[in-house]
Amino acid sequence: MSRKRLLILAHAPSRNTRLLRDAALAGTREIDGVETIVRAPLEATPEDALAADAIILGTTENLGYMSGALKDFFDRSYYPCLERTQGRPYALYIRAGNDGAGARRSVESVATGLRWRSVQEPLILRGEWREEFVDAARELAMAMAAGLEAGVF
Repeated sequence: MSRKRLLILAHAPSRNTRLLRDAALAGTREIDGVETIVRAPLEATPEDALAADAIILGTTENLGYMSGALKDFFDRSYYPCLERTQGRPYALYIRAGNDGAGARRSVESVATGLRWRSVQEPLILRGEWREEFVDAARELAMAMAAGLEAGVF
């Protein structure tokens, strides 16, 4: 059986968002049958998304929207991925200083246009930083990797 590939596409401009990205990676590494690739949105290419069997998106909330870096990735990748990634399972986590609703809406709008399939409730890490955010990101990613390995999605 070939290993499934999971892409973590995470904007991590701060220490705390890097902790979230690293926790997500650690969670996926607990599942043997999944290879995980981590890319920053400004470095990622459409080929990264095309090669992935599933994607975890991580973003900050910026002015009630997804990060500009993630938006840039979507701008560059939308048409190359549009017809070739339909049904791609994805999960989302947002580090939100406020409520995260606008960031969620903006990501979901693009994902809907791509016809990607959300397989978990988005994880919105709201308000002041709390250490339990790290565990929540790890658990989201571990569940994504386990589902991918088991063929659930």
